[in-house]
Amino acid sequence: MKKLLSVAAISVAAATSPLMADEGMWQPSQLPLIEDQLEDAGLNIDPEDLSKLTEFPMGAVISLGGCTASFLSPQGLVATNHHCAYGSIQFNSTAENNLLEKGFLAKELSEELAAAPGSRVYVTTEVTDVTDAINDGLTDEMSGMERYKAVEKKEKALVADCEAEDGYRCNVYTFHGGLEYRLIKQMEIRDVRLVYAPSSHIGKYGGDVDNWMWPRHTGDFAFYRAYVGKDGKPADFSKDNVPYEPEHFLKVNASGVEKGDFVMVTGYPGRTNRYRTSAEVENQFEWSYPTFRTILHKYIDIIKENAPEGSDARVKYASTLAGLNNAEKNWGSMIESYGKGDLLARKQKLEADLEAWLLDNPAMKEKHGDALSQLDALIKEDIKDQAVELKKWGMNRDTLSGTAARLYRLAIESQKPDAEREPGYQERDLIRIKEGLKRMNRRWDADVEKALYKHFVAVYAELPEEDRVQSYDKFMGIDEEFNAEKFNGKVDKMFAETGLTDEETRLSWVGKSVDEFKASDDPFIQLAVATFEEKHQKELEEKEQSGKFKKLRPQYMAAIIDYYESQDKAVYADANSTLRVTYGNVKGYSPKDGIFATPFTTLEGLAAKHTGEEPFNSPAKQLELIKDKQYGKYQDETLNSVQVNFLSTVDTTGGNSGSPTMNGDAEFVGLLFDGVYESIIGDWDYNPNLNRSIHVSSAYMLWVMEHIDGAQNLIKEMKIVR
Repeated sequence: MKKLLSVAAISVAAATSPLMADEGMWQPSQLPLIEDQLEDAGLNIDPEDLSKLTEFPMGAVISLGGCTASFLSPQGLVATNHHCAYGSIQFNSTAENNLLEKGFLAKELSEELAAAPGSRVYVTTEVTDVTDAINDGLTDEMSGMERYKAVEKKEKALVADCEAEDGYRCNVYTFHGGLEYRLIKQMEIRDVRLVYAPSSHIGKYGGDVDNWMWPRHTGDFAFYRAYVGKDGKPADFSKDNVPYEPEHFLKVNASGVEKGDFVMVTGYPGRTNRYRTSAEVENQFEWSYPTFRTILHKYIDIIKENAPEGSDARVKYASTLAGLNNAEKNWGSMIESYGKGDLLARKQKLEADLEAWLLDNPAMKEKHGDALSQLDALIKEDIKDQAVELKKWGMNRDTLSGTAARLYRLAIESQKPDAEREPGYQERDLIRIKEGLKRMNRRWDADVEKALYKHFVAVYAELPEEDRVQSYDKFMGIDEEFNAEKFNGKVDKMFAETGLTDEETRLSWVGKSVDEFKASDDPFIQLAVATFEEKHQKELEEKEQSGKFKKLRPQYMAAIIDYYESQDKAVYADANSTLRVTYGNVKGYSPKDGIFATPFTTLEGLAAKHTGEEPFNSPAKQLELIKDKQYGKYQDETLNSVQVNFLSTVDTTGGNSGSPTMNGDAEFVGLLFDGVYESIIGDWDYNPNLNRSIHVSSAYMLWVMEHIDGAQNLIKEMKIVR
């Protein structure tokens, strides 16, 4: 089995590869192989230390499950982005006590608030190569479903053995589409509390207008604290729990960074697609992104129309709207960058070059066969019905329908031995299921949900009758000709009669039998029962297809890796929510002809943006301090101000939000929170001239904490380097 990156390949790549030093989301285990590059770039600590997950500094970097964070004190103080803590801030807010609007600070441990149900801190402790264990017994003769089930069975067995030790969460991750597998073990801290979040007028300054833009002046930071039982082990929330004492935490450099400085970001980037085929690229950019973006526009409009500014409903949907607006802008940039660039042409050339190389190398042709053509055929088969499937999304998007469907599926799966249950419905998942049921009412409003449901089901009903879900149509009374008035009346009646809007009632369904579900008179439970078999059949068809991809994708990636290594090019795996390291320098860029963006913004630039209206309404106290040049200990002599945000060339994506930005001594100098508009396509393509990440400077964080919010208690808790 070829490894992700050979020593020979990386040493040659350092000298001759067109792969830029700043490109790549490296696995920690790969870093000793690029020791010389890291040291030349400015790393002062031993690169070998970066490969040790339980040593400094990697032991201080943690996952929140969707965002990254880091420990900044020996008392479990966790720094992450304001937008990563947004759900917890919103969960603890009401229209009368809106913490999003006014901010929050706990001066004492006893004042800290429980984060939103389901909040976690994950500390990675071990990574094991399980490729051979997964592949053992797999054959080319297997059907897609047989392969899917075989891989799933082995993954569940590995996870079960790994989680035998209480307090840990384990998962098997694929690298290069299944060419390699890793079992990753993480301590799962379940008691997470909100400690401090500045007002959204700081933490979300610029809002959706400035999102993905430069210059930026956003104080995108917040603090959690991790708690454990008195025995030091993970425990559910309790007033008797104590702050977790991490073995490692980062020192905070109060000066931030300077132009040209080495910076390193460690975190859990979500997903990149840099090894996708030309067929996938073309479909994603020319159909998926434009189509889904149109749907997002309507989704956002309906929420805003039914949840007015200042209402409790708007508070409940604040986090949802933030995510939708982010996705809308993200996809817009993807489409724009694709239209201006030559990504598709380069993908097509790569595939032509790969085929030519295989023909010129009989041994490689024999090894890899027709992997590309077979994968291409499978992709085309997979997307042929995508327009129909997208319209079916409308009849699945309602929260109550989804809740009832999950509860009924849990009852069905609970009849089986735990090892045979569908992933997501095993004993290990019960706590998360219950937390989701508890969280619902703080992120749900009946008027908003009904409006969304009625609109999107009407879109679904535009499908020809033969393409629709027959069991759904029968239950909802949808005939060949859709009667919107009749359907809307049915929906109103179901919302009025269901008990699933009540938290206690929802929780009471956990553990009930299939017969109890079938006997229920709750309309949404009845809907779940009536449509299960037809939807389950569709799920089985999707698993058959997934199993085919599990065979062909790694074959294609093996060919790509062999080809790249023949060209002396280093190979890093696509991001997959596992711990990665990327490094680069503080540097500006030129987004278009005649314009050069410097790498820093300052307090004065922030004040210049102030209009007094959302999203540019800086707090009066902050404006007064800036006017009087009250920089305190955080003045940057070169800028003659306090640095607010800065740019760097590090290679990041979603999931990296909240990642600690470290200098060459592994000191905390800020938080990664965004990228520039031109770099959004980086999920698919890397451009060294335009790829820039945006960070909030540690200097600005500390200035706000000390001079705006009076968070000296937290500053004293951290180890500050001046």
